[in-house]
Amino acid sequence: MRPHRMDGVSLSFGLIFLIIAMWWGIAQVMTVRLPAVGWLVAAALILFGAIGLLGAIRSGRREQPPAPVVAEAEVPGDLPPEMHADIVRELLDDPAVRFRREHPEAEADQTRRD
Repeated sequence: MRPHRMDGVSLSFGLIFLIIAMWWGIAQVMTVRLPAVGWLVAAALILFGAIGLLGAIRSGRREQPPAPVVAEAEVPGDLPPEMHADIVRELLDDPAVRFRREHPEAEADQTRRD
């Protein structure tokens, strides 16, 4: 599981359910009499609903800068990127210019024949 920031709303509802479960467990062992429990529960639910709405509205206001997109060129095979770039450059060169550059003596022979 990835670590994440604490969510206050989830923590609040988790604590509420924990308290309700403990209250139920205690009520099974002893008798607990509280006046107007229904009104207390209704008020608590309304309060936590309002807190949840405020938390949802507030979390939408945070503007986070977009994550930078890192584009990596896909290199076929196990070639290092420098070698791949050299091969592409070589393929894009004009063959006649490359031949003259690699064989200067052939151009001299051609001018002598003409």
